[in-house]
Amino acid sequence: MLDSLRPREYVTSIYHIHLERLWQEGIRGIITDLDNTLVEWNSPIATEKLVAWLQEVQKMGFHICILSNNDALRVMSFARPLNIPALHKARKPRKRSFYTALSLLETQPEETAMIGDQLFTDILGGNRMGLYTILVEPVHPHEFIGTRFVRRIERRILEGQRPSEGEAWYDSYAPLGVAKEGEEFHS
Repeated sequence: MLDSLRPREYVTSIYHIHLERLWQEGIRGIITDLDNTLVEWNSPIATEKLVAWLQEVQKMGFHICILSNNDALRVMSFARPLNIPALHKARKPRKRSFYTALSLLETQPEETAMIGDQLFTDILGGNRMGLYTILVEPVHPHEFIGTRFVRRIERRILEGQRPSEGEAWYDSYAPLGVAKEGEEFHS
């Protein structure tokens, strides 16, 4: 059970994901959670920094899709201005929405990464599908009340595994480089 909760990478933020390395490893699609992965929980718009990151991701050739357990209004009002496909009320970690995301991306599981901030939804769901899973630290401590309870359990599971600020650890691909504090990976 614990293996299904173990991400392949653990980074402090999306900005510390080594996109070039993912591309070299054959990853072509990125499924990402929304709240506390890309922006603060229920933040209505993308930051300039996030817009630049998403543009870089797409410029490199990745296909990207947002997969969120939040409602349609929240998810679609965020994704539409970015012109990014998005699925709402995904019911992660259930597989159905992941299959739909893969279909939208036109990628296979082995060439797709799942990025998220929660073990029991994003990482568990991605691992069940055979995706390359990347856990990020939550963008902000403010979050849905139900998530706060789950975070306590996650903290116990992740004890001693957290990356230092600006660093990352890799599971089976180690050692492939680590961003130093204050440094971000770029292609």
